[in-house]
Amino acid sequence: MAKYATGKYAKAISDRSGMEFPYKEMVTEWNGSFVHISEFESKHPQLEPKKHAGDAEGLPQARPGRTEPATENLLPPNPFQMIQGLATVFVTEPNHGRSTNDMVRFRNVNGSPGGFSYTVFENSTGFSISKVDNNKYSFIVSSAAPGGWTVGEFAGGMTVTAGPVTLTP
Repeated sequence: MAKYATGKYAKAISDRSGMEFPYKEMVTEWNGSFVHISEFESKHPQLEPKKHAGDAEGLPQARPGRTEPATENLLPPNPFQMIQGLATVFVTEPNHGRSTNDMVRFRNVNGSPGGFSYTVFENSTGFSISKVDNNKYSFIVSSAAPGGWTVGEFAGGMTVTAGPVTLTP
């Protein structure tokens, strides 16, 4: 095997400047040029861009936002209040959140509230309401309540629901 000299007195010529420098102070650049350490230039970062993974766009087990469909609300027992001689029916629905002219359809009306047939209340087209307060609203039926009904008398049954005219499945 050949033995190399240590180079303590050796000189080398820089590939960049052509000047003579001590051999021990020479280095090789990324492009193969043999240069003095004072002339050394590292490789520019744009020549070897870092690998970039795409930005994360989704979350695991994500659920899209949605609009809740309208549902029926169970009314308190006997929610209809009728007054003799008036065609207005008052409905008790705590915290109903409804506005005047909203359309409401009643379902599951039991018996004959106020002398009316339950079919009067279960109208498929619903009723346009007038808001009384946050817990009550009223609507108009086709005829006045028959005799025998006074203020404070309630009817309708235990399972009456109020909701939109059409329900979305």
